[in-house]
Amino acid sequence: MTTANTPVLHPDLTPVQHDCLDGLPLTGNHVVSGPPGSGKSLLAAHRAVHLALTGHPTVLLTRSRLLRRLLHDTLNGLTVPGAPVGAATAHSWILRRFGRDAPRTEDGWFDWKALIGEAADIPDTDPHVVVDEGQDLPPGFYRLARLTAASVTVFADECQRLTETNSTLAEITETLGRTTGRAEITGNHRNARQIAALAEHFRTGGGRPDLPFRSGDRPVIRQYTDLQDLTEHITALAEHNPRHRIGVIVNSLRLGADLMARLERAALAQEPQLYSSAATSGRYRDLDLTRPGVVVVHRASAKGLDFDTVVIPDTESDAAADPSSATLRMAYYVMVTRARERVVMGWQGCRLPRHVEGLEAWMRDQ
Repeated sequence: MTTANTPVLHPDLTPVQHDCLDGLPLTGNHVVSGPPGSGKSLLAAHRAVHLALTGHPTVLLTRSRLLRRLLHDTLNGLTVPGAPVGAATAHSWILRRFGRDAPRTEDGWFDWKALIGEAADIPDTDPHVVVDEGQDLPPGFYRLARLTAASVTVFADECQRLTETNSTLAEITETLGRTTGRAEITGNHRNARQIAALAEHFRTGGGRPDLPFRSGDRPVIRQYTDLQDLTEHITALAEHNPRHRIGVIVNSLRLGADLMARLERAALAQEPQLYSSAATSGRYRDLDLTRPGVVVVHRASAKGLDFDTVVIPDTESDAAADPSSATLRMAYYVMVTRARERVVMGWQGCRLPRHVEGLEAWMRDQ
């Protein structure tokens, strides 16, 4: 096996990203951390291509189906002859290796102890594994991956742990072994300065990252009178910004479906899209995230995505939550940092939700 880094030219990477990628040996386990907008998903795809060039099967894994689709498209643009790389969800990867009858626990997730016991009997257990948004997978997954992969490289940000079965950076590193390398990627190449500053109100843990230099629109908190008012506002955003990708991130699939029906009747220039994790195929599963227009997505599927404009229309759905809750703050941290240029935080009702109180005055001062 080749142990030196293979000289593959990737002109779309920044110098900092190049240095991070080039500094990762092609052997061993590694954990790469970084804030939103630092390019972790792009680096994960490049890392997978580098590892594939060593001649071993390589797979790029994530927990989210929608992010898997996005990574698949990214890999298609990085294809190197003779070094194919696949993208899959961690769930489907396990089922392919252990079969549809892979043992599970009562919560519906996998029985990691049982799978580890079966791992020795599974043939071809030495591919390179690269994981994007690795904080969303449990320590049991990494115990299994350590046994069944020639190397494991994980890209993660523990400030974005939205799933119940998650791992901290320390847990991932410890589980993969004492020789696991650690690297950090810095910089924010996605968010405008105002958006990154708003995200800081919700971030939990970690050091404060430097704010981007690029400036954008001031974030807005907007009260909607009803669903029709929300629909008209999103329609106006799409009409005034015909080349923009507008992500509407909801906390209710029912709201998403109702909003989608109204947007379809609005006869937008670009057909709106809705992602449903329950769909097995078709228009609600196979989205085109590269074209302009409106995309409605549940917050649980927003990780790893980015849009020119992000609308969070239903902040009142979290009104009963503790404003200091780490889970709540992480959710908003992730949603806000999906935006490149503009963020709208919407609400309905008689009172501004507690977790966004005070932000109106802060926004006016920016």
